[in-house]
Amino acid sequence: MHQTATQNQASHLSESLLDVELRKVFKVFNGETAVRAVELSVQQGEFFSILGPSGCGKTTILRLVAGFETPSAGEVLIRGQAVNHIPPYRRPVNTVFQSYALFNHMTVRENVAFGMRIKGHGKNEIESRVQQVLDLVKMQSFANRYPAQLSGGQQQRVALARALVNRPAVLLLDEPLGALDMKLRKEMQMELSNLHRELGVTFIMVTHDQEEALSLSDRIGVMREGKIEQVGSPSEIYEYPQTSFVADFIGETNLLQGRTQHIDRTSLEVLTDSGVPLLVQSEQPWNAGYKQLEVVVSVRPEKVQLSLYPPHVEANCFEGRLRNVMYMGTHVYYVVRLNSGDDITVWQPNTVGELPGEDTPIYVYWAATDCIALPA
Repeated sequence: MHQTATQNQASHLSESLLDVELRKVFKVFNGETAVRAVELSVQQGEFFSILGPSGCGKTTILRLVAGFETPSAGEVLIRGQAVNHIPPYRRPVNTVFQSYALFNHMTVRENVAFGMRIKGHGKNEIESRVQQVLDLVKMQSFANRYPAQLSGGQQQRVALARALVNRPAVLLLDEPLGALDMKLRKEMQMELSNLHRELGVTFIMVTHDQEEALSLSDRIGVMREGKIEQVGSPSEIYEYPQTSFVADFIGETNLLQGRTQHIDRTSLEVLTDSGVPLLVQSEQPWNAGYKQLEVVVSVRPEKVQLSLYPPHVEANCFEGRLRNVMYMGTHVYYVVRLNSGDDITVWQPNTVGELPGEDTPIYVYWAATDCIALPA
């Protein structure tokens, strides 16, 4: 129904310089299909994230691009060249693994230089480029230390330097920050973003961390059961999910299932299975196919408002009682049990004042433009 910016841009992708393409790629392991007819285009210089739950096939896609796996069907291209049968060491890509995979018997400098030595580069060139990337990742003062003498964040920087020293066309990142604690993870997210901006190299990152993907990526591909459900910018994925899975997987949302009752050009009336009437409005005309259709209405917790008194709104306003109140510092997390029996999650900014207690009668409401309807 909705025409997104991604769809508008799709026709231009073929005209742009693409660094990575997957054309109807399948991968089967022992009779089990891990990747199903995946079509994907990653533009030069893009930070592209593949996001999805464990076992959805996202790491398999990364390994197919790296050359550690061969497609069962379909084609992988890097800068326009088919690479299905080209070994990993001959592809213009490098991979940073979650485990870092550093050589413990080598110093930082030796670890970073290893790939260039294997490829037969001259001593002066190796020293020059190693110094450049160590400066880039702020590890020059640790050049003579061994991995065991470094923190997790420092080891991550060395792994990045070792991958970047070979000047790959594409840098592949497999859950690169998964082993770090929360504070260090945030710092390294900033480092990755800065590195990408400075280098202009194409980054393809696999992660199950939604916040990480939203904050770092130019575009995101959301995967489920071997297929890509949706590709788009972070705001498109979050604000305009195309399936109930994407809506539920990206961030938190309230999902209310029901059937459409009435449809006009930009308004859709839905009656939920619990008897709650909902109004959904869109800037784009509704597809006639939504008439008498089973749908899921999604409304984000931050879009829902609370009131102790009946608000002056005509649609999407419901009475209930507070079931849960959790103080989270920057915001407060509420769960309201509606009179219909549905639970609605609400996030509100933390403001000075006494919080209402549990079981307080309360109203929830949201704008008709702040929810979306998706085929069930």
